Amino acid sequence: MGIFGRRKSREERAAEIAGKVASGKGFYGRTTRALLGAEDFARVQQSIGAYNSGQYVQQLLAAGAPTTPAAVVSIGDTGRLVNFDPVVDLVLQPAGATEPIALQTVVSKLRIPRVGDQVLLVADPARPGGYLYAGDGVAP
Repeated sequence: MGIFGRRKSREERAAEIAGKVASGKGFYGRTTRALLGAEDFARVQQSIGAYNSGQYVQQLLAAGAPTTPAAVVSIGDTGRLVNFDPVVDLVLQPAGATEPIALQTVVSKLRIPRVGDQVLLVADPARPGGYLYAGDGVAP
């Protein structure tokens, strides 16, 4: 600990800046919102949200949250990348459910699910009845 307190790591500082950009607050957020149009700024917010949901899922899995198996019904490309990984539209059929669900999430470019593959979902504590994509269950 230095004279002025604990110095933030690069990862912590980058996460803080990304949060400000996504919210449109602070210097970085206001500048990004001013330079991009409304449509492009919305895409930036969606991409950052997809990235943050991936980190949130990892925290839930580490805490022991139960998973639900689901089959991939369809997959579509959104044309966006987060850290060179694609953001995709997934339609999934959870085990034991009658209605398929649609998600937009970041998937690893090395492990893109295909139609018919089994993947895992985690219940979203922030949205009752909602799910988050948890990957295929195979450790990276």
